[in-house]
Amino acid sequence: MGDTINELTLLLLYLTSWEEDAGFITVCRSWKGYPFESLNELADGGFVSESRGAKSVYLTEEGIEKARELARRFLKENNNTLR
Repeated sequence: MGDTINELTLLLLYLTSWEEDAGFITVCRSWKGYPFESLNELADGGFVSESRGAKSVYLTEEGIEKARELARRFLKENNNTLR
């Protein structure tokens, strides 16, 4: 069950994310309004990068790709609207 929760948390992070100019690169950010245990496991897995004091996380390239894969799996009907 924990893996499914982490997958759905990553998918929700991606679906509610926004792009932000971070100087030399554009990053994908999302608010941390999800269970900290899942966020910590996603950070340990390299899917998000977070600062303990910040209210948002950055999705890594690996996290974005995994989220897109999860979207194809869980949201089959609306795949043409994904970034």
